[in-house]
Amino acid sequence: MVLKYSNQETSVTIGESVRDEDVFIIQSGCGEINDNIMELLIMINACKTASARRITAVIPCFPYARQDKKDKSRAPISAKLIANMITVAGANHVITMDLHASQIQGFFNIPVDNLYCEPSMLSYIKTSIPEWKNSIIVSPDAGGAKRATSIADRLNLDFALIHKERKKANEVSRMVLVGDVSGKIAILIDDMADTCGTLKMAAETLKDNGATKVYAIVAHGILSGKAIDVVNDSYLERLVVTNTIPHDDKKSICTKLDTIDISSTLAEGKNVCLIYHISL
Repeated sequence: MVLKYSNQETSVTIGESVRDEDVFIIQSGCGEINDNIMELLIMINACKTASARRITAVIPCFPYARQDKKDKSRAPISAKLIANMITVAGANHVITMDLHASQIQGFFNIPVDNLYCEPSMLSYIKTSIPEWKNSIIVSPDAGGAKRATSIADRLNLDFALIHKERKKANEVSRMVLVGDVSGKIAILIDDMADTCGTLKMAAETLKDNGATKVYAIVAHGILSGKAIDVVNDSYLERLVVTNTIPHDDKKSICTKLDTIDISSTLAEGKNVCLIYHISL
């Protein structure tokens, strides 16, 4: 039971015995993100003090993952802070999906399983995009090139890259396409869609360069602010996101939004962990 007092403090009570049990706590970094982090930390600590044998935090979308390095003077490395907090709270193991930067695994002193939704993306492309063999995989920025080229290689498709210049955070000033998309279906691959301004501009750039259709497939659909309005007003044929973050309410107002279910991937990861624990 999770309660919030009038002074906004969070109170957690575990309703049954967890003594000597393997406990899995599922909490994604979305919505009221700071409240959710505190809920997760308090629940981990409550289970630890209740003598749980092992506590696994299942975090489909890792919070503060974009703050993974000191990119300017006096900037915090907030992802490292979150990792420290989860460890100190008492977690023994973390399962997450498609970290923004894989070095975040090194921020922990406990095992971290970083699962990937790439197989699910490949399956979606093959089953849900007509004439996908006439497609080209596009990365909307240089940082996502490795992810996009991996998918392009698996599908035996060509690859293109968009170079973007930012004036400030969440605002792209200019885009330059590297590659030939003329007469092809462009499939944008990225790890997260926040305000969706980048995806809208990328779709416009691809259309201007002769792409017949533009799809976007993204691991984490944050979809904050006016993201849905931006998607509805874009050239995107479909914006495909996984359900690491709940978005059923947004699908009702955006017909372009589609979902890849990754629950089976997380479940498989959990089962592997259980087999490992039993073997010990």
